[in-house]
Amino acid sequence: MPRVRVLVVDDSPTVRRLVERFLGADPEIEVVGTAGDGREAMEQIARLRPDVVTLDVEMPVMDGLTALRKIVAERPVPVVMLSAHTTAGARLTMEALALGAVDFVAKPSNPRDVGHMIADLTAKVKVAAQAGVRRLRRPPTAPPRPVLPAGDRSRPAAPEGARGPRRVDLVVIGASTGGPNALGTVLGGLPADFAAPVVVVQHLPRGFDRSLAEHLDRRTALEVRPATHGDALAPGRVLVAPVGFELEFRRAGGTTRVILRPDDRPLPPGGFRPSADGVMTAAARLAGDRTVGVLLTGMGRDGALGMKAIKDRGGHTIAEDESTCVVFGMPRAAIEMGAADRVLPLHEIPGELVAVVGRKG
Repeated sequence: MPRVRVLVVDDSPTVRRLVERFLGADPEIEVVGTAGDGREAMEQIARLRPDVVTLDVEMPVMDGLTALRKIVAERPVPVVMLSAHTTAGARLTMEALALGAVDFVAKPSNPRDVGHMIADLTAKVKVAAQAGVRRLRRPPTAPPRPVLPAGDRSRPAAPEGARGPRRVDLVVIGASTGGPNALGTVLGGLPADFAAPVVVVQHLPRGFDRSLAEHLDRRTALEVRPATHGDALAPGRVLVAPVGFELEFRRAGGTTRVILRPDDRPLPPGGFRPSADGVMTAAARLAGDRTVGVLLTGMGRDGALGMKAIKDRGGHTIAEDESTCVVFGMPRAAIEMGAADRVLPLHEIPGELVAVVGRKG
């Protein structure tokens, strides 16, 4: 099997040497070149034609975002961003994902964490190589929804197979690789009067969930914010699950609230906290057949068991079709398990949700 050919782009010679050394030690990866800024990166991409580029965000001459725009437009190749573990770095990273980066890795603030970063980067480079350039560009969006006059609660025609509108108490959306951009497409297609609360579980490093919430809030008419302990679920509100907590639900006095439980125990290989499986299963226990589960692009199997729990209790489940996934791992696992009621390309999922859930009023 051919090795993954990687171009390493970073303005720090130390980081370039470190990444080149450790990536190159993997028998499945070959580092074919390095570059110190975006302009040099464009020249190297044209000359070396790598399978994947690792790209620093903050660089002189041509910064990472400018280089990424040019790569997507002129020399499409999967890109994994290297992000500073700061608030500003997290915001720039979300912008990079929206522009077409496949994934990102946070640079460690503690030198003792370099090994973890390299292991994460190695895995993500291999996944990015599978994504292929045809998945780099934004997926097609649904036609714009007509603006309805005040008081008009007409609903779009239900897609074939949809079972709604019905009472839905909670929608849970799970995603991993390629998820931030996919979530923007799904949430961006929902109306402000969407009739159910939404909880998002996106696999992220610690410290990036707030920036994800801000990024999504700019792309949708819904209110999006990071979930905090005791937050009430409300129609039209989207809560982004924070990293490092187990997320559950508690209903009291007619109000359902989010319960966050800190948990610093080591995760098993391929594990996440919170996991889409855990949150979807908790939602199914809470709301039964008034639950909707959505599983978007991502590597691995997280969410398949959670979708099965929702389906087994009579809820509605939707998996993203392979044609629009950056990585068709999580949705594939749910489909093969028989846990998906509907399998749809990304741009059709908002219409399905509106048809099943309906609007307030």
